[in-house]
Amino acid sequence: MVRDSFDDVPQHELPAGYQLRPYRDGDDATWISSQRAAEPFIQITDTLFESEYGTQRHELSDRMWFVETESNEPVASITAWFENEPPTPQDLGRIHWVFVHPDHQRRGISKAMMTAAMQRLARSHSGAILGTSSGRPWAVKVYLDFGFHPLATQRKEPEVLAAWRYVQSLLHHPALEKWLS
Repeated sequence: MVRDSFDDVPQHELPAGYQLRPYRDGDDATWISSQRAAEPFIQITDTLFESEYGTQRHELSDRMWFVETESNEPVASITAWFENEPPTPQDLGRIHWVFVHPDHQRRGISKAMMTAAMQRLARSHSGAILGTSSGRPWAVKVYLDFGFHPLATQRKEPEVLAAWRYVQSLLHHPALEKWLS
């Protein structure tokens, strides 16, 4: 999914009882264990964090956030990352590896994280891109609400177009309806 600009980014705050904090040295293990608890589709390996972020580790404290409970339990994370490495001016930024632990989903946490990540991307990028799947319809709804839309090239891929139609059958989202028509 792609968003061409950062005009009119929705503004959301975390619900009561949660706080957003930036990445700190040593959060690699926190990220891996939290991803494993929340990710139903992808195998989270011990080396995934390093393969995703190792070449730009110095950027993490400015581009990765965790949401914690009042007792400092990490329950969610998002990264405002680079689409191309090394980054070049005005490249698209990437909303990357978003997760909310199942026990904390459907509370508005992802919307607040998206607000923070989009604000960060707007400082360095002309637009944003992200990857998702039809198996994550409620995440897709958040992305649509934040102005993302499927890539135009996906209209030419019958299997992908069918997946978008399936998501629309669940969401009935006006932005996706417009894209599909």
